[in-house]
Amino acid sequence: MSALAEIEARVAAAVAAAGRPAGSAKLLAVSKVQPRTRVEAVLQAGHRTYGENRVQEAQGRWEPLRDLYDDIDLHLIGPLQTNKIKPALDLFNTIHTLDRDRLARKLATEIQARGAAPRLLVQVNVGEEAQKAGIDPAKADAFIAACRDEYDLPIAGVMAIPPADQPPEPHFKALADIAHRNGLDEISMGMSADFEAAIAHGATMIRVGSAIFGARDPSGVTT
Repeated sequence: MSALAEIEARVAAAVAAAGRPAGSAKLLAVSKVQPRTRVEAVLQAGHRTYGENRVQEAQGRWEPLRDLYDDIDLHLIGPLQTNKIKPALDLFNTIHTLDRDRLARKLATEIQARGAAPRLLVQVNVGEEAQKAGIDPAKADAFIAACRDEYDLPIAGVMAIPPADQPPEPHFKALADIAHRNGLDEISMGMSADFEAAIAHGATMIRVGSAIFGARDPSGVTT
């Protein structure tokens, strides 16, 4: 069994164990800092949903690959700088990292000019870690409301990365609670080490990289 097939089987088993409908947790193959040969192998296996951390790296990798595979579903899961908004909107189907008012305002301006938008998720700093991006949990409801009401942004859900040195389950529950009370369908949480727990707490998108592609090898990346 390939690494991809093994992860897909574990996702399906976790969904079933949670009593959820088949297919209710989308697997994002996190292709950041992976050689093109590994990414193409996963594409050839039929997987089409990918996560990237950096706009420029994603451009170099995916613009040529989209000429070969026109059904790629690409997600930005790393920080979005305001000077990268235009290429991000050109490239990504979903942006997971809306986390501050200035970014929301600039996204709104560009989206209104285009008349089209990707799906947007609000990143929440569930562990309140100083080094991490994301809106403070106590401010999440007000920020989501402002994105919707003031900026008319299509907020589809929330995303978080729990602290690495704490059990993830309380943070998964906190993120799911924010999504539910704001009527949001998408909950992006869970990575290679904890995605089964995330699914048990309602994750609709999980982000798995090295367990699919192998250890990252920046020296082998070609763009």
